[in-house]
Order: sequence, then C-alpha cells, then structure tokens
Amino acid sequence: MDIGQRIRELRVQKQLTQEELGERTDLSKGYISQLEHGQSSPSMETFFSILAVLGSSPASFFSAEQPTHQVVYHPSEQTTYDDATLGYQLKWLVPASNENEMEPITVTLAPNGRFKPFEPSVAETLVLVQSGTLSLQLGKQRYQATAGDTLYFHATKAHQIFNSGQTACTFTLVTTASYL
Repeated sequence: MDIGQRIRELRVQKQLTQEELGERTDLSKGYISQLEHGQSSPSMETFFSILAVLGSSPASFFSAEQPTHQVVYHPSEQTTYDDATLGYQLKWLVPASNENEMEPITVTLAPNGRFKPFEPSVAETLVLVQSGTLSLQLGKQRYQATAGDTLYFHATKAHQIFNSGQTACTFTLVTTASYL
C-alpha cells in the first residue's frame, strides 16, 4: 500500500487542500506534499493526527478492501419522470445523483414542450443536444441549438429550455451542485 497516495485520496475526499490539512495538523503544506509523494514518512503521532483530521481509523486506513463506488450504471437503474403538462420526460442517469457534485439527466421535450424554469444559482450547466432543436432562455438572451451542439453556461440568471422545433428534442443536461 502506498501510504502517501492513500492520505492524498482521503484528503481529496474530505475536500481539503494540502494547506488546510497542514493547518489542522500543525504541519506545513510542504510536509503534507512530501508525505503524499512518498518523500517522507510520518511518525506514529503525526500519522494518527492526520487520520483524526481525515476521519479515518488505522484499521479502515489499512483495510485491503477500500470502499468502492459504482462506476457503471445500467439503464434499468435509471428513473424516469413524465410531465405531460409541460411536455417533457426526464431520465436520471445516475441514481441519487442529486447528492453528488454533478447531476446528469436526459430530457426529451415534445414539440412545443418546455423544461421547468430554473432560478439563478451558482451552478454550471452543460447541455448536449442529441436530436431536434432547442432554445435556451438565459436571462434576457435566447440561444438556439440543434443536434450535436453543446451549450455551457453559468446559471447566474433565471433560465428555461424549450423545444423550438416540430419534432421531439432530446438532450443530456449536466449541472454542478448549486449552493446558495
């Protein structure tokens, strides 16, 4: 086991910088970097201090089987929601993705359909159009995209997506977590 690499993995999972981990353990950023790159070995006291900040016990740190996270999601695991009033079908591509940093969904809009309106947030949004023609109303600006086009924007203005074509429009939408 690469102890430095494991420390780095836990630090990243806790969303700490090397500097933040150093501050919380009274160690320098440089020393944390040396540990993570295998250029130094911590004393037992330092090691236990790092584990305490990272929320790990020695047993779990050295466990041969680290918790694995699902990587491949089968279509049978996806959840679908239909909104006949607004004319769209929503498919969550990753179960419980609303708990993650990104939330990928696929949306199909009927002709003249529209996706629900969104209030301004700090989220970043990516839209990849698979078929049809869509319009994005972003604040006072309106953008149009067709199959193969990609839209990318910061959602700092109210926005809504519409089907501006005569056939169904399908797109994949990925948003980052939006904390206001």
